[in-house]
Amino acid sequence: MIPERARPALDAVAPLAERFDAAGHRLYLVGGIVRDLVAGRERGGVVDESSPDVDLTTDATPAETKAAVSPLASAVWTQGERFGTIGVVIEDVTYEITTHRAEAYDPDSRKPEVSFSDDIFADLSRRDFTVNAMALEVTGDRPELIDPHRGLADLADGVLRTPLEPGESFSDDPLRMMRAARFIAGYGLEPAPGLVDAVEAMADRLEIVSAERIRDELCKLVVVEDPSVGLWFLHDTGLAEHFLPELPAMRLEQDPIHRHKDVLTHTIAVVAKSPPDLLVRLAALFHDIAKPTTRSIGPNGVTFHHHEVVGARMTRDRMRALRFSKDRIEDVSQLVYLHLRLHTYQMGWSDSAVRRFVRDAGDLLPELLALTRSDCTTRNRRKAAALEARIDELEARIDELREQEELAAIRPDLDGAAIMAHLGIEPGPVVGEALAHLLELRLDRGPLHHDTAIEELDRWWAARAASD
Repeated sequence: MIPERARPALDAVAPLAERFDAAGHRLYLVGGIVRDLVAGRERGGVVDESSPDVDLTTDATPAETKAAVSPLASAVWTQGERFGTIGVVIEDVTYEITTHRAEAYDPDSRKPEVSFSDDIFADLSRRDFTVNAMALEVTGDRPELIDPHRGLADLADGVLRTPLEPGESFSDDPLRMMRAARFIAGYGLEPAPGLVDAVEAMADRLEIVSAERIRDELCKLVVVEDPSVGLWFLHDTGLAEHFLPELPAMRLEQDPIHRHKDVLTHTIAVVAKSPPDLLVRLAALFHDIAKPTTRSIGPNGVTFHHHEVVGARMTRDRMRALRFSKDRIEDVSQLVYLHLRLHTYQMGWSDSAVRRFVRDAGDLLPELLALTRSDCTTRNRRKAAALEARIDELEARIDELREQEELAAIRPDLDGAAIMAHLGIEPGPVVGEALAHLLELRLDRGPLHHDTAIEELDRWWAARAASD
C-alpha cells in the first residue's frame, strides 16, 4: 500500500512516467526520496543537498532516455551518460535518470566499471544499504513498491544492512563504509552483525577513494543533527586512520581542562552541541586537533600551550589534503586559531578589547561565538553558567558599540592619500607604518576627529624622526 504522503511526488513525475510508459519502458523512483516517503519523514538530516531533487532508474538505455525526456525538459545534460545517467530539468525540478546498473569497482581503481541491466532487482542489489534498495514504480496502472531486500522492515526495526554480503557491497564502493556512519547517526540505525566486522577488515580500501568524495561524505556526516555515534564509528572501525588520523590521535590525550576522559570525547561532544552549520561543525571537529602535539606535563599538571596556533596550521594541512576550497580552509583554520580568544574575556573588557575581538573575528564573528558556546561541555553547572554569562555580556557590549561605531569596518581615521599629502611623502612602507599606528589608536580610543587624527599623526612622525 503506497502512503498518501507519496502522492505529490507521484504527481510530479507523472509526465515523465507517461513518456516512458508510451515508449514501452519502466521508470522507478529510487534512493532517498523513496526511503523518506516510506519512513514518513521530511527530507533532511542525511540528505545530500547537492544531489538531484528526484532520482529515478529505468530499463531504457541512455539514448532512449534522452529521446523520452527531451520534449518535456528545459535542460538536458549528458556528462554522466557513460555511467548511464541523464540529467534533466522540468519546471525547475532536477531529475537524474539512470539506466539499471550492475557495477563493481576494480580492486585498484577509484572508478566503477559500469555494465547496464534491464532488471530492477539486479540494480537494487548493487545499492549501498537495504534502506536505499527500494524502488517505487511510477509506470503502469498503479504505483508499486519494489523491496526485495526488506528495506522497509529494516527501517522499522532500526537496522542498517547491505543488500549483498557487506564485504561485496563495500568492495563495489569503499566509500559506503563511511556512508554507514552517516546513516547510523542520521537515522538511528544499528549496524547488522557482520557489517562492523567487514568495515574493520576492509578499512584500508578507503585509500582508493578520491579525497573529494571522502571530503563530501565527511561534510554530510558532520551536519546531521547529532553526528556523535557516526564519528565514533569512524574511529572505532579504523576508518578515520585513513583520511583523518588526527581524530584517533586525540583518543590518547587526557584533557583535565574540560574534565573529559580524553580530548576526542570532548571534541565529539562539542561537534554535537554546536549548531548544524557546516563551517561551525568543521571548526568544532578541528578545534583541539593540536592537543596531542602540544601536550606537556609540568609542575602544575598537563598543559596544551599554543594549541590553537599549531591547530590552525594542522587544520590547513588536513583540509588541503581533503581538497577543501581555499575559502573554506581559511575560515575553518581562522576559527580554530581564535577559538580560545573569548576565554580570556572577563567582565569589564575595555572598549578597545571588544573592538579588537570584533576586528579579528571579522565576518566569522557569529560562528566564533557559536563555537565558543559549544566548547563548554563541563558538567559543572556553575562554570557553564559563568561562561554563558560572559558570552552574553560580550554580545551585549558588541551590540552597544555597534550602535556607536561601524565595528564591522574599522579603519584608520586617515587614509593613505591623506597621510602622504599631510606628511609630504611618497608611497612606500612608511605609509603602511602610519596606517598601522592610526589603526591601533582607532582600536584603543574609538573614532577620532579629523584634527585629532592629524595631531596624532604629527606626534608619531616627530617621535619617529627623533628615534631615527
